[in-house]
Amino acid sequence: MNNLANKTAINNQFLTLLIKITGIAFLTEFAVSICKDSGETAIANKMDMGGKVVIVSMSIPIISGLLETIVKVLP
Repeated sequence: MNNLANKTAINNQFLTLLIKITGIAFLTEFAVSICKDSGETAIANKMDMGGKVVIVSMSIPIISGLLETIVKVLP
């Protein structure tokens, strides 16, 4: 993964964050599915919201990097 990131000039920290966010999304969806299958929809909804909050909070550095790039491109 590091070799790929170096060839594409992607920041290694961003790549690591994207992998972590993807893992959290899969685990959250799995846990939500288990809760819904067992009939606990209220818990499933709360877990879904919690997973989304964690993902958004972890993606703040990526969003700020994207905004910095956009500001550099604008005249």
